Amino acid sequence: MAEDEDGNRMFGMITAAAVGFILLLVLVLPMAFSAGKDPVYSAYVGETSDNDALRLAQLTEMRHSLGPGVGNEGYTIRNTMSTPMLVNDWQDPHRTVLVIVSPEKPIDETEAVAIHDFVTMKGGKVIIAADNTNANRVASKFGITYFDEPMLDENQHWYEVDPETDPPIELPSNWKNVWGLAAINESVLTMSDSSMRTGCGNNQLTQHFYQGCRIPVMFRQPTGMKVENYSEDNIANRVVKILAAASPSAFIDIAGDGDSGNTQNPAPGDLALAVRIDYPGITALDQRAGGKRTLSEIRVTGSIVFVADDTAFSNRLWSFEEAKATGMAEDCDVSRPSCWRHQMSSNHQWQGNELYFRSLIYSMMELDNQELSTTVTMTHSKFLIVFDESRHVTGVMSAPFTDAMATIVMLTSNAFLKWLVILNLLLLLLVAIMVVPEKTNWRHVFDLTRFRERPEKVDPHTYKQRVRESLMTKVRVFYDFTRDEMALKSPAEVQTMISDPRLVELAYSQNRTYSPKELRQLLQTIRRWGKNN
Repeated sequence: MAEDEDGNRMFGMITAAAVGFILLLVLVLPMAFSAGKDPVYSAYVGETSDNDALRLAQLTEMRHSLGPGVGNEGYTIRNTMSTPMLVNDWQDPHRTVLVIVSPEKPIDETEAVAIHDFVTMKGGKVIIAADNTNANRVASKFGITYFDEPMLDENQHWYEVDPETDPPIELPSNWKNVWGLAAINESVLTMSDSSMRTGCGNNQLTQHFYQGCRIPVMFRQPTGMKVENYSEDNIANRVVKILAAASPSAFIDIAGDGDSGNTQNPAPGDLALAVRIDYPGITALDQRAGGKRTLSEIRVTGSIVFVADDTAFSNRLWSFEEAKATGMAEDCDVSRPSCWRHQMSSNHQWQGNELYFRSLIYSMMELDNQELSTTVTMTHSKFLIVFDESRHVTGVMSAPFTDAMATIVMLTSNAFLKWLVILNLLLLLLVAIMVVPEKTNWRHVFDLTRFRERPEKVDPHTYKQRVRESLMTKVRVFYDFTRDEMALKSPAEVQTMISDPRLVELAYSQNRTYSPKELRQLLQTIRRWGKNN
């Protein structure tokens, strides 16, 4: 029994060490990957940071502008720290915009399917902004492809100055600083010439009339997007709108040399900067206009917008005040061919990207849905904007928590993974049952009337006899004999069954004496006997 106890103790130590090692990896690895990396494009980081570069690379201005407060949109602001996989479990998806800006972690297939269903089946709204291929898994569901390298545009780039000099000195031109004239709810491919040259006025935007005009939008080192001829959703009533496009001379700098004549740098002539895809006629449950407050079926529109640059939403480009302080201007020099005023006849000033994206989000919401009750549409707080914080590099201390939350959500939200985990747990339980040694079937008899008596010490002169009895008992049990059957066996037969000369001598020698040490060694031999027979 001592060997069994040692085996159990060793098994327990190995199991505890393995569990401790796994827990250590779960804690240390996320912290190691996050060490030395500052979270960027987060709606909740860097608001009061002394590092201007870090503060300007966040989305806090966007969150404040869209949230409650005087002069703000008044939407309810939320965030998700786990994964976009849960979007279809959210309440009122047709009144919710999911914002994914700068996905530093690729969006996987399961998340992409969930986002596609959120838009096409639930009527949800999504904005995805990336300058690489991390969003391509979900973009391909809608027939969009992101490039992985920056786009250069000779005819649509803006200039900046060094704000630290007096007077400000203009910096060299950078073809990666691309501007676009963006429509809000119509495609630039189908707009009339007069609409293309008309800028959206403040009165027009205040009244939420978004047709027949465009707004200047600034991008900093965007990539390009291609609208493919196919779509994985195969939904007949999808409406694709290219909201903003680069000039026909724009190219993707794959070679990294900035040479538009390099054949390795593709210049297809139709690179998009912002694409909107709408799915009208989706059925949702909400309060119907003119009806009771009970839920009724209404028709809503699912919408998703792809933007080829995450910086377009950053603090630096969101408000004009911040942009001006960092060397940008509201207008461009008309003497330069790259000035956007050549394509506009009115309202050509750039007032920060906030003006455009606030209007875009309003047009995506169901605020103008005539079937929806005015008790809902009159209050922006009943519409949600959810920032996906799970796509960013988190802080060192919070990394294990956020990664664990994402893993739990992924495992419990996906039916296949959930049953796979349950199967693995059952297999581990089966292995544990097989590894634990089977105990001997002991029969204990307790006499409670004698519990006060102290046990008598064993007489040392009986040690040899007790060891001999242990040997004979083990031999009998090993060969599955009863006591009577064992008694009928001749000494020669018993010696043959034992086979070990030292144990045979113990069983039948009358004159041989043993020291306590020798008896202990024989006990070890008896324990091992039978395992190799």
